[in-house]
Amino acid sequence: MPSRLATALLRYTDRCRGKSPYATPLEGVFILRSDQPKPPTLRSASPALCIVAQGAKWASFGGAQLEYGAGQALVIGVQTPSRRQVFEASPDKPCLVLLLQLDLAMIRAVASEMASAPVPSGDASRGVFVANFDGPLADCAVRVVRLLDTPDAAAILQPMIMREIGYWLLAGPNGAEVAKLASIQSPSHKLAHAVDNLRANYAQPVRVEDLAKIAQLSESAFHRQFKALTGLPPLQYQKQLRLLEARRLLLSQSMSVQTAAFEVGYESPSQFSREYSRMFGAPPKKELAQVKTIGEAA
Repeated sequence: MPSRLATALLRYTDRCRGKSPYATPLEGVFILRSDQPKPPTLRSASPALCIVAQGAKWASFGGAQLEYGAGQALVIGVQTPSRRQVFEASPDKPCLVLLLQLDLAMIRAVASEMASAPVPSGDASRGVFVANFDGPLADCAVRVVRLLDTPDAAAILQPMIMREIGYWLLAGPNGAEVAKLASIQSPSHKLAHAVDNLRANYAQPVRVEDLAKIAQLSESAFHRQFKALTGLPPLQYQKQLRLLEARRLLLSQSMSVQTAAFEVGYESPSQFSREYSRMFGAPPKKELAQVKTIGEAA
């Protein structure tokens, strides 16, 4: 029997036009529906809760692959490239996911008001993990979906529900991990400054030594903590950001391969094409030709 959340998401998506993912009238709330398994896709992840109401997915961050199914959520606390796939879905039982953008500043504010807030874990853990999303957390998710029918009430009620979600995350079994994610992404955390600097200047040549200075860490400690947080070494993180942005420029702005390569920081179009092919499974020119063919046939 479908959960209350699955029933609510199914009812909403049955009324939607277009294709998943579905934007909603609520800020930071998206719904994903897949009626069949899908091939892996690569995208840049932002802090969010990806709550599975039905079906199952996996996501890989660097070398680690995480599976999450009905009643679970992928908690993402850091912006990082990831590969994801829906592997359990069917027309009779589609995979249904409620995606809530996560405000880590709000999480920190909630923690500061708790009488016994969890102590951030001290290990070099990754900025993403799978958590059970049941009990009060599941109730909160259902109430968010119900707000879709009364968007005028969302401005008042949605922030309250998101704070409640923050509280139950902090009070739950993963509270120490949630607290650590919030603390790492605080304005005072030097590692977050280094990650933000790399994201802002991904098209420019970068030296790990300079990033380590921003983080106020030795190069070896910075490399270790950066990879623990994002799942990738710094230069591999930069490369994936470059290629993801180049793909966006090629497919959504019809930019030439050479121009896109230069735009994201490559000096050699041939090197760009090789790395693009390794990451996406096809050279950029071939992918552009396929997109053009599909567009002409539509």
